[in-house]
Amino acid sequence: MSRKITWNEGWNFTKDHIEITADVTADGNWEAVDLPHTWNGEDGQDGGNDYYRGTCFYAKHLAKSEVADGTEVYLEFEAANSSAELFVNGSSVAKHDGGYSTWRANITPYLQEENEIVVAVDNAPNDHVYPQNADFTFYGGLYRKVSLICVDATHFDLDYYGSPAIMVTPEVCGEDAKIVTEVFLTNASGDEELTFTITDGDAVVATTTVAASQTKVEQEISHVHLWNGRKDPHLYTMHVALKKDGNVIDERTTRFGCRTFSVDPKKGFFLNGEHYPLRGVSRHQDRPHIGNALTPEMHEEDAKLIYELGATTIRLAHYQHDQYFYDLCDELGFVLWAEIPYISVHMPAGRENTISQMKELVVQNYNHASIFFWGLSNEITMQGAKDPDLLENHHILNDMVHKMDPTRLTTMAVITMCDISERQYIEIPDVVSYNQYLGWYGGKIEENGPFMDAFHEMYPEIPIGMSEYGAESYGWHSAHPEQGDYSEEYQAYYHEELIKQLYTRDFVWATHVWNMFDFAADARDEGGCKGMNNKGLVTFDRKYKKDAFYAYKAWLSDEPFVHLCSKNYVDREDEETTVKVYSNQPEVELFVNGTSVGKQTAEDHFFRFTIPNVGETTLVAKAGECQDEAKIRKVEEPNPAYRMPVSADVINWFEITAPEGYFSILDTMGDIMSNPQGAELMGGMMAKMQQANAASSDDDPQKGMKDLASKIDPEAAQRMMMGFTVKRMLGFGSVPKEQVLAINAMLNKIKK
Repeated sequence: MSRKITWNEGWNFTKDHIEITADVTADGNWEAVDLPHTWNGEDGQDGGNDYYRGTCFYAKHLAKSEVADGTEVYLEFEAANSSAELFVNGSSVAKHDGGYSTWRANITPYLQEENEIVVAVDNAPNDHVYPQNADFTFYGGLYRKVSLICVDATHFDLDYYGSPAIMVTPEVCGEDAKIVTEVFLTNASGDEELTFTITDGDAVVATTTVAASQTKVEQEISHVHLWNGRKDPHLYTMHVALKKDGNVIDERTTRFGCRTFSVDPKKGFFLNGEHYPLRGVSRHQDRPHIGNALTPEMHEEDAKLIYELGATTIRLAHYQHDQYFYDLCDELGFVLWAEIPYISVHMPAGRENTISQMKELVVQNYNHASIFFWGLSNEITMQGAKDPDLLENHHILNDMVHKMDPTRLTTMAVITMCDISERQYIEIPDVVSYNQYLGWYGGKIEENGPFMDAFHEMYPEIPIGMSEYGAESYGWHSAHPEQGDYSEEYQAYYHEELIKQLYTRDFVWATHVWNMFDFAADARDEGGCKGMNNKGLVTFDRKYKKDAFYAYKAWLSDEPFVHLCSKNYVDREDEETTVKVYSNQPEVELFVNGTSVGKQTAEDHFFRFTIPNVGETTLVAKAGECQDEAKIRKVEEPNPAYRMPVSADVINWFEITAPEGYFSILDTMGDIMSNPQGAELMGGMMAKMQQANAASSDDDPQKGMKDLASKIDPEAAQRMMMGFTVKRMLGFGSVPKEQVLAINAMLNKIKK
């Protein structure tokens, strides 16, 4: 009988360069570690784009007596980032490229009575393994589970791209379902038998026994219980036993769900024949100090937080996630987009790696009821969408996925600068989505909905979604939030507006907020925080739900609640202040120091009360049986703890003059450049900024992000820049306050 042994404890780890022999653990400076483990848990999160990227080594002793019951012995790695090579007693056994998927190696021929196992794991930059350029940290290490697998000479196949060697394909036919199950065997002689059993809880639904030469079986479920998203994520279980002389020598068990779905370019997503809006989030998996080396409890916490939000869908970016998280999504009823890290910059030498990573993604996750879409790439056209090699790579992946899995659709996340007229690229997958940050990196918030309308008009036959959108918040506060201030108030306002624009357009097949959680990007230095992307609705440590979290909960969740916004914005200097409340209840009443100031209804679930700001005030919001409380107090001067620290002086909103009919730094570059006088003024200023950026030093805290930005197609970058306000663009260049105000004064003289 096969046996699987978790092999996470008692490893040794070193960053030192070692010569791998039959006995290496005495060499180098080793430390004892248990898996999962990463060597970038600290330096990959502190900024500077200087985290260690190179080869490190893991070593562990194996006595043959530990696996004596296995004719064949495999080592299974659920992830090793980014590339790995396995050695047994000094001999190279296997190599693997790709840091987010399962891989195995048969170590049987190399085993002696006592054995030295060494894994060389490498996350150094190269030109052929994805990802290499992206806005997140590539944590090195053995950061998921490692197992020993002991099997008979005849067993379920362990050698094909980390596959579980079982594929269950349900097809709903009226009230019933046809279930086709295929398994893959190694060294079957023809004397063995296979028994296929479908169970529904404890009840046996169907059972079939065949000769092992018949590896594909069709069965039926009468009056099938459908997997129906969050409403009813019902799962069946398929058990397959491989028997020899009446004894089970190996077995496979997998859960599956029976459902139908479609995407209508005019009406959006349908599940089991009913309209089912896909409104949700994207997820990065990392955590403080441990990177991607998560425990099952951490995966559970993430899933529960997303469920509390009310999300119906998750985009699992930008790589294959832990099998345990996919299992949780099966159980909770999320509709998933799963993708490979074919991201940012196309590498001509990386084609084979995209193919192998895609094969691993599909075969390892084929049975998950929650997966509906396979993602081909993310923002891969940063250098343009016309590269023939890039286009061919996408066609190869798209055709391969459809052949491997005709039951699901393909998609991709298109970078915002990719012109919608790039037809030959946009038409490759079944459905597309855009990563669109109008209102944050540039442009105006109100342009997001019209962008979707423009795409829908140009391609009425292609379903369009929003795969990324978001704004950063790092605990700063403002009574007058504005684009680029990193305040919790602007982030909340941004998402209020995006909700209203996206959720009211049924043709938008899916929306995915970027991101559910703050995550590490060591090249970043923004918003007063080094090494982090703070677009999350929840903080990196999962301890604080930002106000924007509750804006989505108000629209998506059926769980009654009321939330007072800006609880951490206690000290307020204005004579009057706005109190904002989110709730999914029809009516909210606000009490100020125990006295009601009125009730409000709001179709958009966002309630606003204006009250005098005098002394210390206790606020209580009530909605039905729910209530929430906060405190504010009047201060004469702004609390500096609420302001983002910057190298130049902060420019307050009231210092910016903007005469009616004339330009100011609050106008976009595009609007100003369309005016001859404005173009002359801003053209000279832009040339000076480009010279300054070109002269940036290696210790520039933004060097990593500038290097990534330098890879963007110049025409696309120009289109993006035209959406920035002048104030925002100057902020990127850390232009001193007096110069910014001087530029504003010059713009004030130019008539619109």
